[in-house]
Amino acid sequence: MNPKDTNISVLGNGGWGTALSLVLAGKGFKVHLWGVSPEYVTQVQKTRENVKFLAGFKLPRNIRLTSDLPLALEASSFLVLATPSQHMRSVLKKIKREKLKSKSFISVAKGIEVGSLKTMSQVIIEELGRQRLGVLSGPSIAREVAQKMPVAVSVASLDAGFAAQIREIFTTDYFTLFESADMLGVELGGSIKNVVAISAGIVEGLGFGSNTRAALFARGVAEMARLGEAMGANRETFMGLSGLGDLATTCLSRDSRNRSLGEAIGKGKKLKAILGKTEMVVEGVDTARAAYELSRKFKVSMPITEAVYKILFQDKNPKETIKALMHSSFHRELD
Repeated sequence: MNPKDTNISVLGNGGWGTALSLVLAGKGFKVHLWGVSPEYVTQVQKTRENVKFLAGFKLPRNIRLTSDLPLALEASSFLVLATPSQHMRSVLKKIKREKLKSKSFISVAKGIEVGSLKTMSQVIIEELGRQRLGVLSGPSIAREVAQKMPVAVSVASLDAGFAAQIREIFTTDYFTLFESADMLGVELGGSIKNVVAISAGIVEGLGFGSNTRAALFARGVAEMARLGEAMGANRETFMGLSGLGDLATTCLSRDSRNRSLGEAIGKGKKLKAILGKTEMVVEGVDTARAAYELSRKFKVSMPITEAVYKILFQDKNPKETIKALMHSSFHRELD
């Protein structure tokens, strides 16, 4: 594949979509970066900087910014879906199936749709039919990727040849991809780790120590694996980059929106007030609701997810809820 002859459209100009656009542009691909707001896209076109979502990085000229979705779709054979999970379906509904000949899709969104309880690949298939589809997920804070710090992520597809092609597209001297056939497991790990990261932030905000955070960290991996296995994913996937790896970076990084939101909750701030002060999407909030419903649907014990759900949506006291979680939820280590 010759990058200079290949166009790639990234749908979603948030921090992650912008960081991946920088990776692709750095390899010489012609990138169309689509955003939903014409006014903001025009601003970024002038400044060549995405100040809202990834400030401090100039966008090279081979990244074309647009708010014209049909243009972005028409321009490229590879479509990177970086739209926030709760808005993915509405964007897909604007894509006409008859225009999809020779298109390939790469989902990089980390979330579970509220209501349907579907992963993003399931939403994509439901809206667009069976397509050439892969997912990319793993420990990848957008700012660090933009800074070209070494990173490794998982790429999964039911089509092994397409997974290998995605790896070829994105691989650089600092961006490494490992292939997986477990698309469901990779998506669930990348989504539910955000819920556990909120709990880790709450613990930090409450002033609890490393012992408490470590317990939640370890049990969070087990919790993701239990649900994944019940839904048909491979348990081993959650010990890899898209599970344990992504959980680690999201729980520990100061640039993690989910951990930061949890910390604010632990310090006594209310969810509505926190979300009202940011334009950034905090995927773990809606995923907490969806994951809680999935745990009930599949009859899987997910005490950390349940605790976060009750704190966020039932206004339960964070300190009392976390203490109760630590005392009553963990029994057999390998369950």
